[in-house]
Formats: sequence, structure tokens, C-alpha cells
Amino acid sequence: MGRYHVYGIGNALVDIEFRVTPEDLSTLGIDKGVMTLVEAAHQSELVQALREQQVHRSAGGSAANTVIALCQLGGSGFYSCKVADDELGHLYIDDLQANGVDTNAREHSEPGDTGRCLVLVTEDADRTMCTYLGITGDLGPGEVVPEALRDSDWLYIEGYLATSDTARAAVAHARGIAREAGVRTALSLSDPNVVRLFGEGLREMIGDGVDLLFSNEHEALEISGSRDLDDAVAALQRLAGRFVITRGARPAVVYDGASLTEVPAHPVKPLDTVGAGDIFAGAFLYGLGEGWPATRAAELANGIAARLITSYGPRLDRPTMEGLRDEFTSATA
Repeated sequence: MGRYHVYGIGNALVDIEFRVTPEDLSTLGIDKGVMTLVEAAHQSELVQALREQQVHRSAGGSAANTVIALCQLGGSGFYSCKVADDELGHLYIDDLQANGVDTNAREHSEPGDTGRCLVLVTEDADRTMCTYLGITGDLGPGEVVPEALRDSDWLYIEGYLATSDTARAAVAHARGIAREAGVRTALSLSDPNVVRLFGEGLREMIGDGVDLLFSNEHEALEISGSRDLDDAVAALQRLAGRFVITRGARPAVVYDGASLTEVPAHPVKPLDTVGAGDIFAGAFLYGLGEGWPATRAAELANGIAARLITSYGPRLDRPTMEGLRDEFTSATA
């Protein structure tokens, strides 16, 4: 076992969350339920228009949320990212450290704007994101820390990196190091828009396949080019040694490399689905790190994701995560 259970790489984004209505989104010309890249000036206009609805901000980005969840549960994680030497960059690094995540950003930051993501949550618990990448748009091979990666069990890659040439180069560099060191690779498809608009870059990052793939049903259907879940399952079997397809309130589909299993979701009334897939991946990877079979890891992940979506924000606090872990392990011992 390496020093780190998971070495993550992704876009460092400060999440700024707003509660909005579908009418707000329509008025602002924003496509509902997906992630859209925007320029700084456009994002500033949106912040100004929605300033009364702001509710929360925290260190975010898909892979960051996953690594933070893993560490909150008791795992060990390293996160490679790029932040600026500004107020949001300092907030970001402090938040990572407060959650026990080691990072390259602690030693190195540059002038510029730290990336930020406006997370717009509607009453149906759907999330719509408008992302200004800022300095993380220049994330590249220089942000990879080879010694930390070699000392890890898993390399975890967020699909959002497919949107950037330099980020894809960073992924290729990291995957090469991981392959030489015998570190397994996991990747999340991240967002249907990423699959639809940056599918070629995403497939480039997947390359000849990954050891573990995380996807929701919409992303799985998009990457398979099908409307049939069975076709999507067959497509993912060609891309990954193991995978999980989350399906909201319906059972998750878990493939452990040999068999397919449906793991029931927990019935809850969702308020906010922001971060659900990220926290699921973190909990699932924690379970694998504990030596659990994939189905048991998915049971923990389903329970934690269900708890997350009953509150606002992309994360739970450490005491809540530890309590959920202890409750689960006691019930399934």
C-alpha cells in the first residue's frame, strides 16, 4: 500500500453556490443541468445578477471533492491542481489542508485568477454550472508530482480535464508515471456536456482503457451513443476493467470485472445534487482501499451520496462523514 490511497488531478475551482429558479436560468440564457465554460466578464455579470441568492462557497472541482471525501472518511489523498496567489487561491489551499489533503498548490502559486464555478441549484435539486477556469486553464504536466503519484494506490482523473490541451497533456504524463509504477487509474466522465462536446479529448485520456470508470446514466448513454443502458454497459466494459453507473434514485450498476450487480439507492427527498457523483467516487475508493468488494463499497457510497443530497452544498463535514462510515461499518460487520 502506498502513502496515499488516491492521487487526484483536476481543476481547482472555488464553488460559489446560488439558489435559483428555472425562470432565472432562462432569463440569463443558461442551459439547465449541465456545465458551461464562460469567460470572466460573463461570470462576473452572472454573479452580480444573482448576488442576493448566494448561499455558500468552498474549495471545489470534481476531483477535489472526491479526494476530500476520501480523506474525511479516513483515507489519505494528494491533489494536484493550479491556483493563483489571490484571495480565492488562499481559501482553496486552506480548505484542502483543513480536510487533510496534501497538495502541490501549497508550495507553488502564481499571479492570476483562481478558477471559480457558479453552481446554480433549482428546486428540483438539479445543478447547473457556469465555470470560469482562470489559472487552472493552464494546468499542465508541471503540476504533476511524480514522487507522490508513485507512492499512491490510485490515480484519479476528472473528465473535465478533457476541455484543455495542457490538462490532457498533464493526464498523459500522470498516466505514464502511474503505469510505470503499477498505480491503478480511475476516471470520472464528470458531465454529459463534457462527453458530448469534448468526447474526442475524453477518449484520448481514457486511451487503451482505465482500471475503474465512474459515470452517471446520462454520461454512459452519451459516451456509448445509445439510448439503451445495456448498450452503454457493453461500451463501458470495453473502456474499463471495472465501472460504476449511478442512476439517481434507481439502483447503481456495478461491474467488478467479472459480474454486474445492481446496488439499491437510498430513498430520500433531494434538495441539491451538487457533488453527489464526486462524493460517491470518494466513498467508493475509500471502500476499495479498505479491501471491500465493489458492491459493499457502492453500498457505502450510495448511503453517503443520499445524505449529501438532502442538504445544500457539494460536501459534508468530517464529523458527519465519520459518523456515516461508523454507522455503515457497524451495520455491515
